[in-house]
Amino acid sequence: MSTTPETAADSPTRTDGDSRRQGVEEQPQKLPMFALLALATAVFITSLTETLPAGLLPAMSRDLHVSESATGQTVTIYAIGTALTAIPLTAATAGWRRKRLLLTAMIGFAVANTVTAVSSAYGLTMVARFVAGVAAGLAWALLAGYARRLAPVQLQGRAIAVAMAGIPVALSLGVPAGTFLGKVTDWRVAFLAMTGLTVLLLAWIAAAVPDYPGQERGERPQMLHALRVPGVVPVLFVTLVFVLAHTIIYAYIATFLDDLGMGGNTDLVLLVFGAASLASIWIVGAQIHRRLRVLTVASSLLVAVAAAVLAVLADHTAFVYLAAVLWGLGWGGVPTLLQTAAGEAGGEAADAAQAMLVTLWNVAMAGGGVIGGVLLDLSGSDSLPWSVLLLMLPVIAVVALARGHGFPARRQAA
Repeated sequence: MSTTPETAADSPTRTDGDSRRQGVEEQPQKLPMFALLALATAVFITSLTETLPAGLLPAMSRDLHVSESATGQTVTIYAIGTALTAIPLTAATAGWRRKRLLLTAMIGFAVANTVTAVSSAYGLTMVARFVAGVAAGLAWALLAGYARRLAPVQLQGRAIAVAMAGIPVALSLGVPAGTFLGKVTDWRVAFLAMTGLTVLLLAWIAAAVPDYPGQERGERPQMLHALRVPGVVPVLFVTLVFVLAHTIIYAYIATFLDDLGMGGNTDLVLLVFGAASLASIWIVGAQIHRRLRVLTVASSLLVAVAAAVLAVLADHTAFVYLAAVLWGLGWGGVPTLLQTAAGEAGGEAADAAQAMLVTLWNVAMAGGGVIGGVLLDLSGSDSLPWSVLLLMLPVIAVVALARGHGFPARRQAA
């Protein structure tokens, strides 16, 4: 998932300038990996909590006594919680110290996942998932900025990449592992395991992650101004439609595979998808500073081709796995690509652009859950990949046309 970097208060030039002047810059500088890995684990928990139901839909549906499309709305309500609260909660807690805010968000995940695991009532489960989404709104609003503050200026990009590695790890290992655990035990065990991991993370953060002050008054992002900056609107459009397309099928992947007679292989398909996503994030991390536009075009095309393969050739098991590889290669680097594009297009309004990006990202995830559920009920799972393919066409067009701003052919030197 994408994140909203902290506003100007998180710039290390303000908060750690004294330490630099006291000689830190004269020492060999390196990343504080133990602290950054704690943030990466927080990103992992946030991403996995959001997507874990995708691999557990049939079992959750049976236990909650609702349809699979209704169970899919557990992803939707999570995204709604994040979309509705990310910006207002970020503003309301702007003055909080960062460590206190991060610990509060993680406690929210522990509570929400525990309630989800023990609930037998659909309504209560939806409330717990909404609370998890609210916790995600807090977490996404500070994690990238937190990582940036932990690192020397010249290593800030790498620090963010380490922290954001939690996203592909959640996709490549977390969702397949959760799906497998739910299959061999019970889906509730998967959510309880998330609670246990979160409790361990709370101790890790308390021991290893430095604290920083919140932002000063008068530093809130100006949203309307950001929309007038050339390039911001195309990036936000691509974010909205690309994530919508992805979520329409990903939220119902277990049902889609079950209808193909591959329900027993859901964890393996997700593992293949996740491994390809890891490869994608590595490629993007290595090349993004030179080839943001090329990588974004390639990602869009790969997802479109994967959707076409699933639409036409899903009766053949080998082509399903091929589509999973193509999808993972296309999707894995998308959060990094879009976050970077929004920041660069926004310029001085980068913080506002990022805040809108995380909100639209979660609006798209909520919309994908709803639209996918409607399509599942009205037209069956066969309609899902066709819908994705249709949505990816304007994404490809906008990325291709936004050569001057948004996804420029040439990037300015840092």
